[in-house]
Amino acid sequence: QVQLVESGGGLVQAGGSLRLSCAASGRTFSNYAMGWFRQAPGKEREFVTAIRETGFIISYANSVKGRFTISRDNAKNTVYLQMNSLKPEDTAVYYCAAVQGEVATNLRNQYEYDYWGQGTQVTVSS
Repeated sequence: QVQLVESGGGLVQAGGSLRLSCAASGRTFSNYAMGWFRQAPGKEREFVTAIRETGFIISYANSVKGRFTISRDNAKNTVYLQMNSLKPEDTAVYYCAAVQGEVATNLRNQYEYDYWGQGTQVTVSS
């Protein structure tokens, strides 16, 4: 089992920044690919970005490209999502997710992941 705990969400004005963290425990973090997803009210959960266990960044959703950055620190068992130039449409609950890297094929697909955090709310005011 892998336990994931997100933190860093909150209320921010448009144009501001937040850094989300996702702390993992339970298994060898460096063996896991990690993803960030988000779900806005009334919408489906959507892919934001993902990073392989090697540190290779899979991609970013077009809506966040150039503004968000994913990174990981295997020594701290943590993956981060730096969010800059936030917009009201970024308002959502943000989730991190994990899957063993050796079995991961399509990290843009939420159904690929075995473990999920509880989510952290990000609200961007206009």
